[in-house]
Amino acid sequence: MLSKLGRSIWKFAAVGMVMTMVAVVDAGGATVKPATSIAAYPDGRPVARYRLDAEDEGPVLRHGSGPGGCDDLGARDVWVWESGGTYYMHYDGAGPRGWLACLATSTNLHTWTRRGPALDLGAKGQDDSASASYGVTFFDGKAWHMFYLGTPHTTPAPDYIPAFPYLTLKARGASAAGPWTKQAGVVPFRPKPGTYYSVTASPGHVLAHDGGYVMVFSASTDQPIWRTLALARTRDLDGPWEIDAKPMLPAAEQIENSSVYFDPESRTWWVFTNHVGLRDGLEYTDAIWVYWTKDFEHWNPDHKAVVLDSKNCRWSKHIVGLPSVVRRGNRLAIFYDGNAEATMPTGVKSHMNRDVGLAWLDLPLVTPPVH
Repeated sequence: MLSKLGRSIWKFAAVGMVMTMVAVVDAGGATVKPATSIAAYPDGRPVARYRLDAEDEGPVLRHGSGPGGCDDLGARDVWVWESGGTYYMHYDGAGPRGWLACLATSTNLHTWTRRGPALDLGAKGQDDSASASYGVTFFDGKAWHMFYLGTPHTTPAPDYIPAFPYLTLKARGASAAGPWTKQAGVVPFRPKPGTYYSVTASPGHVLAHDGGYVMVFSASTDQPIWRTLALARTRDLDGPWEIDAKPMLPAAEQIENSSVYFDPESRTWWVFTNHVGLRDGLEYTDAIWVYWTKDFEHWNPDHKAVVLDSKNCRWSKHIVGLPSVVRRGNRLAIFYDGNAEATMPTGVKSHMNRDVGLAWLDLPLVTPPVH
């Protein structure tokens, strides 16, 4: 329908005896631009010198109304995908027994129906006995797969905030909505002492790639904590993965979690991630950043921009957390989590009482000119 074609200018062209309608499309979209002001971090961690400002819509799923109190203490860490005209969201519901991946569904991305936990805690001694959260999905054409975060450790009640190690676990689904069956015998990969993923090797976006599959997973060390993204590869989604010897980006970037978008017009890859900032000695998720490249195997840490932070988020003025992106028409929807409190929550409370927000970028996404 013409009303949905945005900036297109329509003309008619004769092809033989047939009149064909041809779209001449304005460049439009969202363009990466130099930042006009850049605040340094007290420990000197890298900053983003560009911005790709999203338009914030505000909260679309507030915590506290999930079945059985599953998100009474918070809703965060989202993964959103589309299947058969329905949108699905896994989000971490902070409930009475811990953080679990919960399901919500929508037909328009704005209003969501909560379905309750998609996973349950594992038995005592299992890798997901304290948390079974952040459920990343992938459909291989025949079966649904979920890679989720498990840990046997959390902070004390009532918050039950997941603690190291952050592990990648596996489940299979009967449909996009589940139900999900855990595959305890499948071990995709694990943290490895002495590496850049010594305490965190947690799931991220899965893509078909080079005849197999690649995952942009989260990696970190401890004492000190250095966070980054890295690639793991497999040809069998129910088998082990091989982790690259070096991460995608330097650990000094202090980034975690991934959502990938490929822009077909510019043939450019965009990886959206949450940045961890520092204020008054507290590390917290302060912004969504995006990195871009035309070669998926090579990433330049200078090619990054701030997408959403306290400057352009309408309601969360301190915390802007984990992104998940999905295309809808000529726009890219960006889901994230935030906290509506007027002052920055202190200590571990910075992880709690979060809600899910929605922001938008016009497409295509345009990189800055090369000088």
